[in-house]
Amino acid sequence: MAGVLALGLASCQDFLNRPAEDTYNVDNFYENDSQCIQGVNYLYNSPWYDFQRGFIKVGEVMSGNMYWGSSPYLDFSTNSTDVDLVNMSYSLWAVNGHANSVVMNILRSEGPSQEVKNQCIGEALTLKALAYFFMVRTFGEVPIIHDNTEILNSGKYNQVYKVTRDNVYEYIIMTLEKAMSLLPQKTSGWDNRIDYYAAEGLLAKVYLTKAGVSGSLDNGDLVKAAQYAKDVIENSGRSLTPAYSDVFRLSPATYNQTGEPMISWMWSAGRDPWTQQNTLQSDLGMVGFSETGDLWGQWGGPSVDLMDAFGVSPVDNPSERLLEKDTRRKACIMMAGDKYEYFWTDKGGFDVLRFMYDPDYGKGGPGEFCGPCGGQNVKHLYGNTADHVAATGKTPGNMCYELPTHILRLSDVYLVYAEASLLTGNTSDALEYLNMVRVRAGVDPLNSVTWDDIWKERRLEFAGEGDRWYDYVRRSYYDVAGAIADLKAQRRNQWWNLNDLYKKYYDSNYTIWEVVTTGTSVLHVYDDTTPVPNVTASSFTLPFPQEDVVFNPNLQEPAQSVDVRATYSYNF
Repeated sequence: MAGVLALGLASCQDFLNRPAEDTYNVDNFYENDSQCIQGVNYLYNSPWYDFQRGFIKVGEVMSGNMYWGSSPYLDFSTNSTDVDLVNMSYSLWAVNGHANSVVMNILRSEGPSQEVKNQCIGEALTLKALAYFFMVRTFGEVPIIHDNTEILNSGKYNQVYKVTRDNVYEYIIMTLEKAMSLLPQKTSGWDNRIDYYAAEGLLAKVYLTKAGVSGSLDNGDLVKAAQYAKDVIENSGRSLTPAYSDVFRLSPATYNQTGEPMISWMWSAGRDPWTQQNTLQSDLGMVGFSETGDLWGQWGGPSVDLMDAFGVSPVDNPSERLLEKDTRRKACIMMAGDKYEYFWTDKGGFDVLRFMYDPDYGKGGPGEFCGPCGGQNVKHLYGNTADHVAATGKTPGNMCYELPTHILRLSDVYLVYAEASLLTGNTSDALEYLNMVRVRAGVDPLNSVTWDDIWKERRLEFAGEGDRWYDYVRRSYYDVAGAIADLKAQRRNQWWNLNDLYKKYYDSNYTIWEVVTTGTSVLHVYDDTTPVPNVTASSFTLPFPQEDVVFNPNLQEPAQSVDVRATYSYNF
């Protein structure tokens, strides 16, 4: 409980400022509306902190969207002792435990207004449901810990059993329904806090995922997915941000201008306490991209297969990409010849090749093009110190950034609606909302729509956002052969000797583009000798951390089926 309080005192305005931790305890905190809001703020960041690497490695590397060297997530060899798997699991359980504790603290508080108490409890329950949504799609059957205090007092915390996936999804739905009954219905003035429509958008996505869990698609679940998604679309007042790349910038006036981000991890640029900050730029950005000395991501990057999906190649002359329409590619994959006006704004923008090869411009940079697939990451990067200060008024620190991580966006709700509509026979609405996503990205609208169109569109729209693997998981519920075949067909390896090609191009003032892929001197080739990973039906469920199984052997036992709504309740 002390840990909950220590983490929980972030300001309602910027999720950062906290009262002195030795001034309050759970008995004299939560005494007014402001404290109630402060007490829930940290659920938007700290408990999620150790999920950040798993978020990328599971969501992007396993799905084939990102290349990460010899990572076990790339070849499906992740085991129960993997540190990122362990941290991910503990982080998700921490969200559940903290959310439960915050709800209990608020329920017994008497000072705050009922309106604010309802709002804060609704936010906590939505984040709890989100944690279970990640858990069931990652680990499959998991236990339900409805009340941490009750479990601890019973002394049976190491004897809990897993429940079926059906049960977990029903628990998530029950939790979101309760959250929606408490949350305000905002239609303007979005402030990064979860509201009714954010929870409803998540519920729509949960129903779309749950629809296939029995082994075939359930029409009733698809109808509900479409119903909830359509209510968000028609009544929330939210719309797609006109410029796709704006969604991923630092300034709230930019990324949240239309309310497109619905659920986000809201980080703070500070280390007190450690875990409140975004550190993804460190893993994903190139050394020297910022001045904080904490970047090492240049040896990974977006995959060749993702580039194929966007219709680009690392050996295409960059001048040919000037005609590309899909703005999402550049907002996701940084390639030779690209320039970014929203990075390094104090220097007039960021020039990728100049950063690599001009030692005065790219001080501290790698001095070569390190991206093994011909690209670097863009999403989750904020830029340099000047960019951070200009957007937030705050100076970033070593592994301390404020860039939000968006977990659910309105475009996801559009595509959930499109897919659920298509699968229930409403082709016209499916086409309309698929095209709205495409047109925002600068891509020509389609004249007709298939499930494969939506499947691909989801990949392009959310590439780099930790979501793609979970599309494969839900597909594996009812079409495991199709999911396996899709993964086995990917190009998940690297290109060789791209640096020579790019260096000559830069040195010639962007005039000489000489690709050598034939003859006796084979320089620039894709590695087609490394075999494709052996994906099996078991690949879609990751193992529990070994420590958990040792602590609770029941996790190795078959899952139990429970009547969720009779066993658990939110009677408040």
